[in-house]
Amino acid sequence: MASESPVKLAVFGNPVAQSLSPRIHGFFADQCGLKIDYRAIEATPETFPRRVNELAEGGGRGCNITVPLKHDAWKLAGRCSESASRAQAANTLVFSGAGGSLPDDWYADSTDGEGLVNDLLVTPGCRLRGARICLVGAGGAAASVLGALLNTRPEIIYITNRTVKRAKELVQSHVGLGALDFGTLSDLDSVPPFDLIINATSAGHGGEAVRLSRSWFAEQGVCYDMNYASAAEPLRASCRKKGIPYSDGLGMLVRQAALSFRLWTGQTPDPSAVLEVLRQGSA
Repeated sequence: MASESPVKLAVFGNPVAQSLSPRIHGFFADQCGLKIDYRAIEATPETFPRRVNELAEGGGRGCNITVPLKHDAWKLAGRCSESASRAQAANTLVFSGAGGSLPDDWYADSTDGEGLVNDLLVTPGCRLRGARICLVGAGGAAASVLGALLNTRPEIIYITNRTVKRAKELVQSHVGLGALDFGTLSDLDSVPPFDLIINATSAGHGGEAVRLSRSWFAEQGVCYDMNYASAAEPLRASCRKKGIPYSDGLGMLVRQAALSFRLWTGQTPDPSAVLEVLRQGSA
């Protein structure tokens, strides 16, 4: 009897060769007793539509999308979740039906926000409901998580960005979902301290740490960095030097992946077990 064909999946990005997604989803598949064929595929905005369509026409179930293609993925899909619509970006595409699935049938979602919240809920010292939260950065990473953060009912979310115009636009696109304010990093000197400051910038990829002052944090305040691996090291070192409790974004990566896996397969893997393996460096 022929063996069951593996579920065909992929992650698209540029660069994407170092992506942890194939390993993470491989662990999930083992947990759930599934066979998958999950590949990392490099693409540009110009080649992405053709390459993702090839995956769908070849019987693919769906794919993940990373920088710089998340906005392109959102535009391609015929249907999308509210979170993807607000962010105008998607990190997950689901093809409805194998073989020749048309973009009009594709479903786009952004699991980043829920993945972040799920990780924050188990981060020591971190609270969300009623908390004062500062989101550093107003680009695509911030846009992908703001709605989910507001759903946790914080006291306020303050968005800070080098370009105040972009921070204001992000606030305006989420009007009515909760208390929001915006400004620059320097403005944080004149506002009450925060229970949680989240770094949503890419500064760590350039070997730099976002400038954070200990006075911006409440007594038990926590810094959460959406970066992980080497990109997290600059801010980790800075927080350690200043005595600021710090957590990187590896947990967010794994937990958002678990949500994507559920969209494709209907099965819910255990992200904590996979995260433990990755933390031990034995993946």
